[in-house]
Amino acid sequence: MLGPVETRSVSPVFVGRTEELDTLNNALARARAGEPQALLLGGEAGVGKTRLVEEFATAAGGHAVVAVGGCVEIGADGLPFAPFSTALRALRDALPEEFTAAARGQEEELARLLPDLGEAGAGRHDEQGMARLFELTARLLEGIAADRPVVLVLEDLHWADASTRHLLAYLFRTLRAGRLLVLASYRSDDIHRRHPLRPLLAELDRLRTVRRIELARFTREEVGRQIAGILAAEPDPAQVDEIFERSDGNAFFVEELAVAACDGCRTGLTDSLRDLLLVRVEALPESAQRVARVVAEGGSTVEYRLIAAVAGLGEDDLIEALRAAVGANLLTVTPAGDGYRFRHSLVREAVADDLLPGERSRLNRRYAEALEADPTLVPADARVMRLASYWYHAHDAAKALPAVLDASVVARRRHAYTEQLGLLERAMELWDSAPEEVRSALRPVDYTEVYPPCGCDPATTPLRYLDLMAEAAVAGRFGGERDRALKITKRALRLLEEEPDPQRAAWFWVQRSRLVQAQARGDGWQELATARDLVRGLPPSEVHAEVLALAAGWSMLHRPGPEAFAAAERAVEYARMVGARDIELHARLTLGGLRVDSGDPETGLSEMRQVLRDTLAEGAHYVAGRAYVNLPSELQSIGRDREAAPLMREGIAFARRYGLLDSEAWIWGNLSASLYSLGQWPEAAEAAAHATRGAHSAKPRGAGALRLAHLALARGDLAEAARQLAAARAHYGTHDPMPQQLLPLARVSLGVAAEEGRIADARAELLQALDGGFPPGTHQYGWPLLRAAATAEADVRALPAAQPGRTEILDRLGEAVRRLTTGAPLWQAYDLWTRVELRRAEGADTADDWSPVVTAFECLDRPYELARVRHRLAGALLSSGATPLAGTPTGGDDERDRAVELLRLAGAVAAHLDARSLADAVSRLAQRARLTLTRTPRQALAPADPAAALGLTSRERDVLRLVSAGRTNRQIAEELFISPKTASVHVSNILSKLGVSGRGEAAAVAHRLGLFPAETLTAGTAG
Repeated sequence: MLGPVETRSVSPVFVGRTEELDTLNNALARARAGEPQALLLGGEAGVGKTRLVEEFATAAGGHAVVAVGGCVEIGADGLPFAPFSTALRALRDALPEEFTAAARGQEEELARLLPDLGEAGAGRHDEQGMARLFELTARLLEGIAADRPVVLVLEDLHWADASTRHLLAYLFRTLRAGRLLVLASYRSDDIHRRHPLRPLLAELDRLRTVRRIELARFTREEVGRQIAGILAAEPDPAQVDEIFERSDGNAFFVEELAVAACDGCRTGLTDSLRDLLLVRVEALPESAQRVARVVAEGGSTVEYRLIAAVAGLGEDDLIEALRAAVGANLLTVTPAGDGYRFRHSLVREAVADDLLPGERSRLNRRYAEALEADPTLVPADARVMRLASYWYHAHDAAKALPAVLDASVVARRRHAYTEQLGLLERAMELWDSAPEEVRSALRPVDYTEVYPPCGCDPATTPLRYLDLMAEAAVAGRFGGERDRALKITKRALRLLEEEPDPQRAAWFWVQRSRLVQAQARGDGWQELATARDLVRGLPPSEVHAEVLALAAGWSMLHRPGPEAFAAAERAVEYARMVGARDIELHARLTLGGLRVDSGDPETGLSEMRQVLRDTLAEGAHYVAGRAYVNLPSELQSIGRDREAAPLMREGIAFARRYGLLDSEAWIWGNLSASLYSLGQWPEAAEAAAHATRGAHSAKPRGAGALRLAHLALARGDLAEAARQLAAARAHYGTHDPMPQQLLPLARVSLGVAAEEGRIADARAELLQALDGGFPPGTHQYGWPLLRAAATAEADVRALPAAQPGRTEILDRLGEAVRRLTTGAPLWQAYDLWTRVELRRAEGADTADDWSPVVTAFECLDRPYELARVRHRLAGALLSSGATPLAGTPTGGDDERDRAVELLRLAGAVAAHLDARSLADAVSRLAQRARLTLTRTPRQALAPADPAAALGLTSRERDVLRLVSAGRTNRQIAEELFISPKTASVHVSNILSKLGVSGRGEAAAVAHRLGLFPAETLTAGTAG
């Protein structure tokens, strides 16, 4: 390699950029304080972006670890994840212990970005694969930067491949922790209207966490200071004026013009600055010009040994040629010292553009031949991609086709699906040009993995054009290029009309179904039904099993019933016959859910638990993620939220460990629902917020927003409820309606409308839901909706404006209540509640109607619902005539005490949950009844009577004695000659006064205080 070579065109003085440096340094200070920073640095080519970054990085090196990675261009191609690979390699070298600790357990997955970590795991390729890799990368960077500041610099973003752009956008959106600063630079004058970076910049501009710095050209004063630094002397003002006018303040052109003037070329400057750059090249010896042309076509960086193999010069001549190019400040040595690059990309582009067409293809051929002869000439992780690019630009289809296919496999392994799609499209372009003997030697087993063999031996059957189309369609789906993928499937199905193959056609229809749903163009059923018709009657196959499993899964979500059940059973059978284990596990999970929904919960839950165990044991992470979503959801459907919650927390940890973003978001949304039910509302809001932030897809974010809307409604914040409701609708869309989304949306919409007094809108929501019906398994969404509708009708019973259409609404509600299944204690309680609300809507409800509802909810972990029905029971007691509202006769003290205690309990829950609507309702009812809910201090009866000190009445003392003896409410009622509902109220009051949550704890307190020391208690029989 060369020793030091003198250069003169770069000013040793750093000019201007004070404001920009202050912005960067302030961002670094915030990052050091633990607040991650994201910055974009834009500016035209030659304006000084790289110099600014170098100055900042040098200064930052005293406080932080700086890792720089640049986007790599080979011809017109970029290497997938190139800047991240380079930067991560630098981080691993600088912080080996921190890197190892942060990457521990995820080395196989992270090897897709940094092959030095080992062989990338085969794993499963799916639509979350890329997002999974991105999440692990974000976690890796946060881990490395947990205790020490890290500056990650990504240069030349205008050359970035799609995967690099997607990863950068993900980091900018999701980084929340760590002492990390991410700075990305790009050439703004290259970002034309159709440039692929343009949408990313627009997206990042909308993020408040991303700051964008636009680097302006130098002023005339700054140009003068730059020239003085280059010349090491004060320049002639006239010369400064001329250079400023010609360069328009572009720092790089100032350097070129200053050097040209210094060399005596000032009078001979051409009109074209591009020509000026070429004049610098043409002034070199012929051998140096030759080397410059070789390097220009080789890529943004070219290894010395590869240049030597391609240039065709002797070693001494090559060294002299390189020395001349470096001395003229055209080429520079790479930081690693193993290759060369142009000092500025503008020079490389000028030289490359000056190549003749035949000259360009000849150079690419020589690069490809040299690399084939000696693969060690370039780093192993770049070899396949670069060989594919060289052969493609050499216009040799016979060599390019297999090379491009090899590169597509590498891109797939790295989850660079957009690059894989581009390479496969190239292969399809080359297909007809490649000789038949080349095509016939290609095998599907070497280049494709998504397309089932369909009865062929992939090791002996030649690769078909349809195989490429299949692989490209899936790459487009995984990479988010769904329009391109849809076009490919359409072309493939046209080809299959000419050469019918039902299994292959069914496979492409399955892809179209998934793409249509992902593109929000429909629910995908028409395409899936077409696939099902195509495989009907065919022997079992992987395609057949997949179609049946997908049809069962679709039906479970949209139209559950016998057809879905039969499809799931056959999917399991066929998958077992053909050894398609993942499909079998998916189908078994669907079948278990359908069993729960059809009224056989224990069998269904047992099957789902077994699937979860199997997937964890076999490493089927994607299916396990789905199991962690579906199994707790089915537990929730039968009211077992207390059991579901810890399972969901386990699932969140699992999904996070394996980067299953959508699964994690769905679980957060479901956990929010359980926490709401269990009365843990702050935690429920936090869980819902997690769902809205972390999902890869829109629908889990919709579920999170809907949970937030429900919480806001319960807390009386109608504006926030409406806002979150609109967000949920936007995320869900209208293309793929499902009962599990439509019914909760209707329930919250109805609640908001009712609270705002829009009874017509509330009824419209109800009628739309009733028209859609309640398919099997949707009772968990149907009962809250019917109860809310019945409550709304009861609340407006006396309003004249609510009378039109009221009879029809109540009739339809009653019919729906009679038809909807219960199947679990929770929904039986909801059934009771809804029926009594309908009686209240007729003005016919009594305390005797409400007492069984309270009793039912006292047995459930539903504090908010219990508080609401206690409030209703208190209202019924106060309206019954036994206890007065304002202006009515006075009733008995016992009934009045019952109402007061019920309202106290309901009010305490409302205050704890911040359920303002319920709190207001309790307060209004107490005021109307002239009740005081706050206890007045009592004078102690006697220090020796702990029961009195606890505020227990004599009747409550009798009840506590029997509770301590193990009596049930019915047994207590029989012994004390009171009704079971009165016994229930007394028990609730006792639990509240003792500050305990259950009967067993109450008995323990009584024993500890010695409330009944002389009494012989006999245990009762539970029943």
